[in-house]
Amino acid sequence: MGIRLLPWEYGVRNLFRRPLRSALTLTGLALVVLLVLIVAGFVRGLQTTLAVSGEPGVVIVHARGAAENVENSTVPGRTPELLAASVAGIQRRPGPGGVRAIAASPELYLGTRVADESGRASMGLARGVMPAAALVHGRVQILEGHWPGPGEVLVGRLVVTKLGFLGDALTAGRMLTFEGRDWAVCGTFAAAGSALESELWCPLDDLQQAMKRQDLSIVAVKLAPGADLAELDDFCKDQIALEIQATPEAVYYDSLRRHYRPVRLVCWFVVGLVAASGAFVGLNTMYGAVAGRVREMATLQALGFARPAIALSLVQEGALLAAAASLLATSAALAAVNGVAVRFTMGAFTLRIDSAVVIAGCGAGLLLGVIGSLPPAVRAMRLPVADGLRAV
Repeated sequence: MGIRLLPWEYGVRNLFRRPLRSALTLTGLALVVLLVLIVAGFVRGLQTTLAVSGEPGVVIVHARGAAENVENSTVPGRTPELLAASVAGIQRRPGPGGVRAIAASPELYLGTRVADESGRASMGLARGVMPAAALVHGRVQILEGHWPGPGEVLVGRLVVTKLGFLGDALTAGRMLTFEGRDWAVCGTFAAAGSALESELWCPLDDLQQAMKRQDLSIVAVKLAPGADLAELDDFCKDQIALEIQATPEAVYYDSLRRHYRPVRLVCWFVVGLVAASGAFVGLNTMYGAVAGRVREMATLQALGFARPAIALSLVQEGALLAAAASLLATSAALAAVNGVAVRFTMGAFTLRIDSAVVIAGCGAGLLLGVIGSLPPAVRAMRLPVADGLRAV
């Protein structure tokens, strides 16, 4: 014969018999779950940004030894012409007048101090490009305005977050100052959530003149479908005087993911600390709730309910509170946190509260509700029935 369980409605009604205690417990659990969702969304957003930044078929030609710091790379200015003449695997597309455009983008990439019209300044990322960049970086889409002309700059949609400026500081027609020169904002672009969205794009010639440089940071090339990377590698090895090497863009951003692995580990450690603190909060609250219900527990035993059944009812109450708190925290995270842009060393990215993060947050909440209920339930069941009936 099985154990006779308490009715499901009994545990539900108990939550409403003590509305203040239930509300406090619900709030505490919801805050814990919300913190777990925010930290997990941070990690997820960072991972996703780096994952989508590596475009298939795109290879970065950079200075030897600068594989993880392309802003420190220096490539001779004649490298794009040599690549176009020597590597047949670079993609070529029909252009105006029958001229085939070569998908090789010379670029100058650097971190620089950027100031707006009010004088506010912050460190930003600038990239000098030519129209060939549109052939290589296929995910870039201009949302507003036009391709940058002389003295103009095209801003990524996350540059506002990266720089910490107000949104109207980077609208079309506003002026920015960096590298000792004024630049007019000509529009905004997006890049499918990649790291490019944290950058300022301006004409390569203008940036070279402002910096008094004739060399490049990198040459980004897009290989034709079926082209072998070995041909590009052989070219780089043959050009000993140039001291260059080729790295697929996906490999480059994968190295950045490994570089930021300690940051992700710290974030998950914070999640563990938050969850542990939530467990202690739940234990403390449930202990207080059970301590005031000793006579009730003893009465239930006197009526014939087994101790495991009573303990299960207590766990049910904790699980119900945790489920409600998880739903409340998830709704708040989706409404107020999902898609929020945050600054980071690599630029900026958006928090992602996706299905994986929701499952992790709700799972942590339910686990906290169950774990927080078990020890008080076990403790309450150890008290003899006679002592429990005499309890005040």
